[in-house]
Amino acid sequence: MSLVTNMTNIARAAAAIARPQALAGLDLLASAVVLLDGQGKITYANAAAENLLESSLKALSRQKLAAQFLNSDELENICAQAREHRFADLRQDLTLERAGRDPLHVHSIVSALDDPHDGLLIELRENQQHIKLEREERILDQSQVNKELIRNLAHEIKNPLGGIRGAAQLLEMELPALHLGQLREYTQVIIKEADRLQTLVDRLLAPHRRPHIVGDVNIHEVCERVRSLILAEFPAGLTILRDYDASIPEFRGDKEQLIQTVLNIAHNAAQALSQRIIAGDAQLTFKTRVARQVTLTKVRYGLALDLHIIDNGPGISPQIRDRIFYPLVSGRDGGSGLGLTLAQTFVHQHMGVIECESRPGYTDFRILLPLP
Repeated sequence: MSLVTNMTNIARAAAAIARPQALAGLDLLASAVVLLDGQGKITYANAAAENLLESSLKALSRQKLAAQFLNSDELENICAQAREHRFADLRQDLTLERAGRDPLHVHSIVSALDDPHDGLLIELRENQQHIKLEREERILDQSQVNKELIRNLAHEIKNPLGGIRGAAQLLEMELPALHLGQLREYTQVIIKEADRLQTLVDRLLAPHRRPHIVGDVNIHEVCERVRSLILAEFPAGLTILRDYDASIPEFRGDKEQLIQTVLNIAHNAAQALSQRIIAGDAQLTFKTRVARQVTLTKVRYGLALDLHIIDNGPGISPQIRDRIFYPLVSGRDGGSGLGLTLAQTFVHQHMGVIECESRPGYTDFRILLPLP
C-alpha cells in the first residue's frame, strides 16, 4: 500500500477547505498527487505533480487536468467511474501525450473523496519499467548500428593500411645509402603509425572474430580474477571490496569474454581513481545479487545476475555520460574509447544489459545477465 493511499483520509478531510498547509505532507511524496473538484479542475497539486506536469500550482489551479494532455479520454473515463463510486480506487497504466514534449508513461490511481462536490484524488507515478524497456531497446538498436559501422569501417581501413606499410618498407629498402639514416626516420614514422592503426582496427574487429566459447561460469571466479589483475597494477592506495551473494548459481557463458568485460570496467574505474589512489582512499567494490522477474532485451527472466562495479571516483563527465558506450568516446586523455564498447558487446552476446549511474564520488556500472 502506497504512502499516498495512507494519506488519502488526510486529503479527504482537507478537501473541503483545500488549504495548502492542510496538505503539506503530500509535498514530501515522490509520487505526483493532484486533487480535482467535481468539474475536473485542479484544486491542489503537490511538488512532485508540479515537476511531472512542468507547471506551478498557481498556473495549474482551476485548470482541468484533462486539458494538460492531448489524449485525455482514458483519464476522463477513469475519473467518471471513480465519481460514480464503482470501485474503491481505479488503477491503470496510461500514456499521456503532451504538445511539444515527451509523452508521460504513468501508473495512475484515482480515488473518490468523501465530499459533496465529487472531488477526486489522483496519484500519478512514472512507469519506470516502460521507460527502462524503451531505453534498453534504443541502446540495443544503437549497439547493432555501431557494430555494423565498425566492422565495415575497419575492413575499409585495413586494406589501404597494409598498402601504406608495404610501400614504406619498399621505399626504405630503395633509399640511397648516403641518406639512409636521415630518411629512414621518416619511413619508420609511417610504418609505426600504420602499425598503431592496424592494432586499433584489430581491437575493433576482435569481438566479431573470436568465437563465442560457452561453458559453466562462476561470476565470483570472474570477479576474483579481475581483482587480482587490478591489484597487481595498482598495488597501493586502492582498496577493492567484495560484497558477494554466495547463493548465485553457475550459468552458461563465455568466461573469457566476461573477464574482459569486468576488467575493462574496473580498469577504467581504477584509472579514474588516480587522485584518490595518490591520497590512499580509492575504493572499488564488486557487488553481486540476484534480481527476480527481470525483463532483458524484451525477454522476461525469473532470475538474473545483478553485478555492480562501483567506485568512489570523480564520476563521468555529463558531456559524455549518454555516449560512454559509443566507439572511440573516452573521458580520459589517451584513452582508446573501446573498453566500454567491447564490454557492452560482450554483455549483449550473453543476452544481458549494462547500465551506468554516475555522480561525483559515486559511479556504478550494473550488469544484468539471465540465470538458469
